[in-house]
Amino acid sequence: MNMKIPGGGVALIITTYNRPDALAAVLRSVAAQTVLPAEVIVADDGSTAATRELIEKFQPSFPAPISHCWQEDAGFRLATIRNKAVARATADYLVMIDGDMWLHRHFIRDHCRARRAGQFVQGRRVLLTAEKSREIIATPDARRLHWLSSGIKNRLNALCLPALSPLTSKILSRQTHRGTRGCNLGFWRRDVVAVNGFNEAFVGWGREDSEFVARLLHRGVRRMDLRLGGVAYHLFHHENDRAALPANDQILATTVAQKATFCPAGIDRYL
Repeated sequence: MNMKIPGGGVALIITTYNRPDALAAVLRSVAAQTVLPAEVIVADDGSTAATRELIEKFQPSFPAPISHCWQEDAGFRLATIRNKAVARATADYLVMIDGDMWLHRHFIRDHCRARRAGQFVQGRRVLLTAEKSREIIATPDARRLHWLSSGIKNRLNALCLPALSPLTSKILSRQTHRGTRGCNLGFWRRDVVAVNGFNEAFVGWGREDSEFVARLLHRGVRRMDLRLGGVAYHLFHHENDRAALPANDQILATTVAQKATFCPAGIDRYL
């Protein structure tokens, strides 16, 4: 049975770009959550009309409000669309996923249980084969996956054990920007605003999530690595163009060296 989250709820931000088939599967998994988000914001980095039409199709019957936050396609500008989506959110707590992350039915519940003041939550991802991904996308209902399902590459990440998750997460958490996965990340809106959100100097794939986490850590926000919970399955796709990675690595290195807590080109322009 679905239920609303007490205490103001959570906004689920889903980033996407021209992959409506995967987004449809993800939205079906959101609708099947045991704990529903208070709002869903699709952060769209310039998709064609097919994505807008898909969202409009889901909106009338979806169990939570869905809004479409779109920007013009001017290259890979993930940091910018994330800032715009966060600025639009009304909930105090935000969980961010990519538009190709199919969610375990307890995903939102697990993130809500892990949230604490003064920390952000880093989730993990379960990698699916191309064949399994096609199967999930083609299935009209939210088919349940588990750690013994076929087509899974890293099975331990698929374990959902609520009784063991808190202690395991505490023991294995690392206070570093390394290993950041923006495709499964939870944080307080006030902490995002305090570091001025994502750095829009990043254009092209890579490191915008790591640099954001580095500034959170420099400000004293602690990292919680969520284990045995918050399970999300990554639908297969080919690797993104990495041509911008050397320049983006330099931005990250500067932030780390200077222990920066704020970026000049960030979310404040949308607030």
